[in-house]
Amino acid sequence: MAFLSTSLADLARLRDGVRRRRVSSYDKTGGNADWWDIEAGEKRTLAELDGPGVVTHVWMTMYSEDKPFLRRAVLRMFWDGEPTPCVEAPIGDFFGMGHAMCKDFWSLPLTMSPDQGRGFNSFWVMPFYKHARLEVENQSEKKLSLYFYIDYESHRALEPGLGHFHAQWRRENPTDGFGDKAPPQKAGIEKLRKIWRTPNLDGKGNYVILEAEGKGHYVGCHLDIDCYEPDNNLWYGEGDDMIFIDGEPLPSLNGTGTEDYFNTAFCPSTEFSTPFHGIVLNSGGAHWRWGGKNTVYRYHVTDPIMFDKSIRVTIEHGHANNLSYDYSSTAYWYQTLPHAPFPVLPPPEARLPRE
Repeated sequence: MAFLSTSLADLARLRDGVRRRRVSSYDKTGGNADWWDIEAGEKRTLAELDGPGVVTHVWMTMYSEDKPFLRRAVLRMFWDGEPTPCVEAPIGDFFGMGHAMCKDFWSLPLTMSPDQGRGFNSFWVMPFYKHARLEVENQSEKKLSLYFYIDYESHRALEPGLGHFHAQWRRENPTDGFGDKAPPQKAGIEKLRKIWRTPNLDGKGNYVILEAEGKGHYVGCHLDIDCYEPDNNLWYGEGDDMIFIDGEPLPSLNGTGTEDYFNTAFCPSTEFSTPFHGIVLNSGGAHWRWGGKNTVYRYHVTDPIMFDKSIRVTIEHGHANNLSYDYSSTAYWYQTLPHAPFPVLPPPEARLPRE
């Protein structure tokens, strides 16, 4: 049985053997205490779902007295008996924005809704054949109060060959740059031009957004960059995206700059949102347009990047990796099971944003 697509043209198609279901934090006594308290250090299962089924929507909002709790709380999802999580990310990052921040923005698969981006929504489609489990771990020293909906379809049967949804968070803080202490106003334009002439064909030293093994397709990411060094006020976006498919030594997908991969142009600093790409956050000012914290996204909903054996999604941090900044990202993809082991999620103190 096929699940309903997101096309308006498909909404009139009637289906048999499908039922809409929900797990939520509602007060089962009939009162209005419609949240769950997850204590400091507690891991809590939100839903155990029997398949076949498809998670179609996850909504959350939450409160904690711990300011950076969006990086300290971790969301995990397990599909069809996989022993390690298919989704593992700080809870704020999963919903489309890093830096332990929330902010109003919208895209087709992810939104943070008013007030001040505190209504988190995921519309990624997540099929499972036998079983699904979703959990939150509160790695903070303060209580987390969590409201949630997990909306899903229960199916009589699912068509074979569906990929399982995955999401993974990574960080490199700082990236290893070689030319970031030589801005043109201090070292001269010739020094900058020399940096730009430095070759990088094989992606060595690039920031890695995703490495995965199996058969599937990559459906995008958001990238969170903190340009924290005021004496290094260079544009971060000279870094090219390089994507390697099925173990190839050189990338078959080469880009022309960070803002180009994220579908913008000419060093943008304007915040805006579209269904598939946007700039959620720009913290720069008149002195340094791109300084501070930045978040950009690109979702390959209409143009997923397929792989048969493996994929490696990378991007330069500055041309030929010349800049040392704080890079983090969340990647989203579908693939067969089992998946390759994820990198170990850093402890909460190593996930916190720079002050």
